Amino acid sequence: MKSLIVAAVLILICVLLFFQPGGYLIVNDPEKSDAIVMLAGDQVDQRYWRALDLLRGGYGHHLLVDAGAGQVYGQSYLDLAANFIARTAGENASQVSICIVKGDSTKEEALQVGECLAKLQPPPHSVVLVTDDYHTRRALSIFRQRLPQIHWTAGAARNDFLFGQPWWKNREWAKTYLTECEKLLWWELWDRWRP
Repeated sequence: MKSLIVAAVLILICVLLFFQPGGYLIVNDPEKSDAIVMLAGDQVDQRYWRALDLLRGGYGHHLLVDAGAGQVYGQSYLDLAANFIARTAGENASQVSICIVKGDSTKEEALQVGECLAKLQPPPHSVVLVTDDYHTRRALSIFRQRLPQIHWTAGAARNDFLFGQPWWKNREWAKTYLTECEKLLWWELWDRWRP
């Protein structure tokens, strides 16, 4: 009987998520904070510009840009990020630093970001998390759970190639929506409760 109730609840959640236009995944409520963190990813240009806009708008005193530990076309992500920041941050360049992350999940990334934030002086008590709009709800939940000593808000960066609303109007948006819903359910029902 108990497993039947759990299955019914899961099916109901899946049905509700399936018929959402996609807005449930998006959290966009940046608050004035001590710092801003831009999460790493495959396509980070929109994230970077959104984070830089928030920095210039006074939403944080420092911008921490995550960069993967790997390489592409013979250049490290660290070098690519540093060169890009030097070319684009202008007078804000001294307020931007890079955090190398080695994990391949947001859960792993959160702990490494925590280590980078702890090195800032003074360590921030409030942070705006910047990531792709469809990823904000799950990322915010993960960072709040993994780093509860920090007050987290989210600044959503639009990536019109990967996601839009309603999600079923575009093949790429549908793939992104369904994958993110799966990851969100996995996080909320299973992964958040594991050490």
